[in-house]
Amino acid sequence: MSLLTVGTVAFDSIETPFGKADKIVGGAATFIGLSASYFVDRVNVVSVIGDDFPTTVLDDMKTRGIDLEGLQVKSGEKSFFWAGKYHNNMNSRDTLDTQLNVLAEFDPVLPASYKNPSHLMLGNLTPAVQMRVLEQLESKPALTIMDTMNFWMDVAWDELLEVIKKVDVLMINDEEARQLSKEYSLVTAARKILTMGPEYLVIKKGEHGALLFHGDRIFSAPALPLEMVYDPTGAGDTFAGGFTGYLAQGGDIDFEKMKSAIIYGSAMASFTVEKFGIERLAELGQDEVQRRVKRFQDLAQFSI
Repeated sequence: MSLLTVGTVAFDSIETPFGKADKIVGGAATFIGLSASYFVDRVNVVSVIGDDFPTTVLDDMKTRGIDLEGLQVKSGEKSFFWAGKYHNNMNSRDTLDTQLNVLAEFDPVLPASYKNPSHLMLGNLTPAVQMRVLEQLESKPALTIMDTMNFWMDVAWDELLEVIKKVDVLMINDEEARQLSKEYSLVTAARKILTMGPEYLVIKKGEHGALLFHGDRIFSAPALPLEMVYDPTGAGDTFAGGFTGYLAQGGDIDFEKMKSAIIYGSAMASFTVEKFGIERLAELGQDEVQRRVKRFQDLAQFSI
């Protein structure tokens, strides 16, 4: 089994009610890769950075089985940078600064060894970049998962719909589901989105958990109540990495397997928010992951 992901490898500056962290490592592909690495031996990453990115972080990623042959390094240029400030409820935030830098002209190039993945996770990037990755594949993955955001719905609607047609799983939040479907009810929204191409739809609801839709079937996963949430940045990408990594271990893909993947993704995301950036995600042990999954099981399991 081989897992390929495309997304940003970047810097973030984060301010929350619980503290501030300046220019820390972030990016969708970083969180996805680290999270998935707890489930599979190798994660192939396609992204771009400047030569300002710390080599120590790249070396650590490699030791975790994250292959960086597809990571472009632009000499003399700067990596993508985002700065944001979270409100007291931690559900909303203000963007303070966005510097595209190397991302402005990013043209993903898949090495030969990346062109036949069993599983593909398209992280949140422009639909044109996501499509460019799909066009370079030599075989259809067993499962293609896609993340996107409302910004692309505003500026690249037609291109976005073309990519959505080609994926098996679409992963968005509740606000994005409503915008994409033009429906307020999430059940009605999901039914409409599933006619656009995906077989499965995952709607992330932050502190309220996640919903999985497939045909007429719905699964609702809880979010784990935590004593402290320091930084929600990257939680959605971590969820995507855990979800995809669990599925990439092999076996048949069906609704029951997807339900388990939702729980594993949720467990991984619950770690990320406990510290700033990738700090918590980078220090986990396998036993911690399994204990966290068990907490989710205990939270949601009951009999009548």
